[in-house]
Amino acid sequence: MKVKQPLLLLVILVSFSISAQIKHGLRDEQGRHIIPRGFVIVTNEGDFKGDDYLRMVRMGANYQVVRLELGRLSEFPGAKIEESYLKKLESLVALGKQVGIKTVFKMTVYGVDDFSWEAFWLNKNKEHTTYINAWKVVWNRFKNDSFVLGYDVVNEPRKLTMDISYNDLTSKYLVPLYQKIIDESHKINADKKILIQSIFMNKGEGIDNNQYAEITVPVNRKNVIFSPHIYQNKQDLVKPVMDRFDKESDMLNAPILIGEWGFPTFATTDTLMTGNLGQLKYIELYIRTAEIFDEMGVGSIKAWFSGNSSMQNFMAGGPSTWAIFSDKNAVGTTERKYITDIIARPYPQTIAGDIQSFKFDFATRTLSVHVITDNSKGASQIFIGANRHYPDGFTVMCGDSTILKHDPLKNSGLEVVRMNSLSNPSDFIWDDNRQQLTILKWPVNNKELHLKIVPGIFTE
Repeated sequence: MKVKQPLLLLVILVSFSISAQIKHGLRDEQGRHIIPRGFVIVTNEGDFKGDDYLRMVRMGANYQVVRLELGRLSEFPGAKIEESYLKKLESLVALGKQVGIKTVFKMTVYGVDDFSWEAFWLNKNKEHTTYINAWKVVWNRFKNDSFVLGYDVVNEPRKLTMDISYNDLTSKYLVPLYQKIIDESHKINADKKILIQSIFMNKGEGIDNNQYAEITVPVNRKNVIFSPHIYQNKQDLVKPVMDRFDKESDMLNAPILIGEWGFPTFATTDTLMTGNLGQLKYIELYIRTAEIFDEMGVGSIKAWFSGNSSMQNFMAGGPSTWAIFSDKNAVGTTERKYITDIIARPYPQTIAGDIQSFKFDFATRTLSVHVITDNSKGASQIFIGANRHYPDGFTVMCGDSTILKHDPLKNSGLEVVRMNSLSNPSDFIWDDNRQQLTILKWPVNNKELHLKIVPGIFTE
């Protein structure tokens, strides 16, 4: 492909008006701007290996959310603390660390005999203490592990038959519990992040097809991340729901990391292209959802990194699943590409500086990233996913003076087309194994920069 000079000049000459950096995303120890993406790992489904984690990285993951079972970490009825389970958690963290993936742990109430949310809120038998003690087992185990970002402390809390409004349940029970949990966690390591969710509403009580109640009062604690779930299947409702989350984020003074997303696919979807359950419908829905995530600059965690062993009969339309693989075994390799190609879209993973905005245009396969650079913070990483998005090669346009290209027919990494006099070709490293571009040093420092990844091989 030959990129015509007028198009290039347009890219160079346009003055981009940037008001402020995106307010979501995270910061690492070096102060770099991070956009977290990844998958939920279900601990009772299969044994994961190093290749599974490399596969995750090649789909753009830099974070994992490991789903915990309260029944294997606590002294609730029917539960016990299992050392072998803790060893498994350690192995999952270690597997992630080997490929640069950080971990969040999320607590579910699975494995407890007849767990009652109504009794849990009332706390008459010191259920909160038992619950926090379960977390302490995990907190103490990983308090010094820098690859454990933090803890999603109550997964999809529920009201069920409790005679109380969602607002009152949130303000009188949920938020005080969060405060209690956060205070106890920060006694062990105050640098760990605490992820919080809102009440999962009873079936049929959702608003705008959103089953999660609004958080209406602040938590007033530091190092909090708002981690709502969104399983929206109506395209026109994705943005209103995300706008509501955005307002809650402002009130909480906490960035958003979508803890779970992606409407489940049906068994029939794997065999249909059209219709309400067809693949084209999912492609449109997932693209629209992904676009809104990226416009807001929020991170997102997709459920689940597994195969069809999680297929369930709980929705009209037949067996369905959140799994991204179609294998019958728990740990999959056969992608549902009609959703994974959207999940694994190019994006800025780690940026030395401040991300102002970014967008991947699915129609043109163009990634645009606006940053204010800061070389003092170290290297930057861009996930490109060339194996699925750029089989015809790609061109990196880094500002107006640095252009590199990658030809998949050559085993030569990146080739320089044009280079800033202050830059070095060795500052740009393409890792084909991880499908990741590393930029050791920006061509300009402490300045606005427009980075573009475009399909095809640039020629002067």
